[in-house]
Amino acid sequence: MGNNYSRRILITAIVILVAVVLGLILIRNASVDTDVTRHTTKVGLLINGSKEDHSFCQAHYDALMRIRDDLNLEICCRENVPEDETCSSEIEGLIGEGCRFVVGASFGYGDYIVRAAKRHPDVFFLHPAGSEKDTNLSSAFGRMYQARYLSGIVAGKRTKTGKIGFVAAFPFSEVIRGLNAFTLGVRSVAPEAEVYVRYCESWVDDKIAEKACVGLLDAHPDIDVLSMHTNSLKPNEIAEKRGIWAVGYNANNADIFPNSYLTSCEWHWDSYYRKSILSGLQGKFHGENLWIEMEEGIVGLSELTKNTVPGTGEAVEEAMKRFKSREYDVFYGPIVDNTGKVRVPEGESMSDDDLLNHFEWYVEGVTVEE
Repeated sequence: MGNNYSRRILITAIVILVAVVLGLILIRNASVDTDVTRHTTKVGLLINGSKEDHSFCQAHYDALMRIRDDLNLEICCRENVPEDETCSSEIEGLIGEGCRFVVGASFGYGDYIVRAAKRHPDVFFLHPAGSEKDTNLSSAFGRMYQARYLSGIVAGKRTKTGKIGFVAAFPFSEVIRGLNAFTLGVRSVAPEAEVYVRYCESWVDDKIAEKACVGLLDAHPDIDVLSMHTNSLKPNEIAEKRGIWAVGYNANNADIFPNSYLTSCEWHWDSYYRKSILSGLQGKFHGENLWIEMEEGIVGLSELTKNTVPGTGEAVEEAMKRFKSREYDVFYGPIVDNTGKVRVPEGESMSDDDLLNHFEWYVEGVTVEE
């Protein structure tokens, strides 16, 4: 009996010892995970405009600056970087300065980021607005089309003429997807409304955006609401001067345009950058291509201004509830294009691949100006 008792004591002691050792290991691992920010990490940011543009570029810069102190980061920003071989040179310069992470915040940087990731396997690359991935490269975008739909509801509620203008950068899937979502939102509350579009073939050029906007409004003087998919604020400036209601993009600029602004489709990159950078610092990074839901906070609609009409907030909230229910999304059928062809039959929806890569048509109600 004594031997059995001694054996039980020994087993109990061993169990306790193992538990203590495992606890120490877990504590040590936890301390390592939280101690990865002890040393300053350099993060390089490439943008095709100014970090103070009150638009797409500033949305990225501000997001990194908001997490800078918490993660002990040093942000090395390169502004006005064109989408050509200059991008490669700037990437090499940032890496030469000791950047462990490089963020290329423009769709057109994709090829240069992919090549740089191959050349520098020990550096992490992030490409917001891209679709590439590799061992040390991740790309991501938000489902901005959902916010675009909501902003369309705001515009549709506001218009009295049923004529809405839209100044856009380039006619490819990302832009067409957002434009179509906006139009579907408009026509959900104003079924006969028309959306007139003019492309400016630039993300950031103010002169080109101004020319496209003025040309569009002069051709359709009955347009009383204007929206946009360009990083230039010229369309907002022109709307303010002409007394036309406006929906902004990228950031909330209601304080700059107080007399015309209705709302804006906003980007909030903080959470994405925090998770991505921490995963790299903790040795848990793996390349992926993400398309992030609106309810995760990466995109959203800014606060409605006093310029919106009564009932707008309730209409937007109702649409958001439908999104959250997962029983509805923007591109659920039936959807007809602007030639009368059924593109999405009733009871069906567009695939993510089609939404991301094959949007080459316009929904009913859209007229593209040459």
